[in-house]
Amino acid sequence: MATPTVSSRLKRRFIVASAESALLQRVRAATPPGWEAEETLDIGAIGGFEEILQYRFVLLDLEIVGDRDPVELVAELRSQLMLNIPIFCFGGDAALRDAARLARADRFFDRDEIEVRLAQFCDQFGWGG
Repeated sequence: MATPTVSSRLKRRFIVASAESALLQRVRAATPPGWEAEETLDIGAIGGFEEILQYRFVLLDLEIVGDRDPVELVAELRSQLMLNIPIFCFGGDAALRDAARLARADRFFDRDEIEVRLAQFCDQFGWGG
């Protein structure tokens, strides 16, 4: 496996885990110029520790993530891959949020906040390239 390059580490990109096409369209429309959104439900498809670490944050849809349990996705990032990449969750009821919180997801927001929050996250994590 090749070591990530400096230019690769400086790319402004984030991961979106959702199976809802309307939410993905909203994220695409709200993504600022110069940023890339990697849409996936399979974190392992992105690669291993080194590849995923190059992403600035994860947007996780707690309601519609295909056949994946969103809490398992958080556990995969935190426990299996040992990554501390920020995980921002949208939607979900109180019980699902509590379970994701126990799996060590970072922040929780309502679904209608995604555009505003995405702009804030991109501004906050826009260091580098």
